[in-house]
Amino acid sequence: MAEGVKPDGDVPAAGEAIHLPEPSYLPVIVAFGTTIAVVGVVLNWYVFGLGVTVTVVAIARWIGQTREEIADLPLEHEH
Repeated sequence: MAEGVKPDGDVPAAGEAIHLPEPSYLPVIVAFGTTIAVVGVVLNWYVFGLGVTVTVVAIARWIGQTREEIADLPLEHEH
């Protein structure tokens, strides 16, 4: 018989909750800014600067959002 499954078909409760990050558009914005920066290398410095600015701001917001989510997690977990 499978380990952890009782003969009557009941399955024991999970040991701990799984944390999944909130949905976010920030990875898409980082990709867009990086694309603009690469195109800007070919076109001119203004487009490159715009792409780098968008990328850096999006990465900073992404890091901030991740830090807030991690801060909300409980410090202790039980097994």
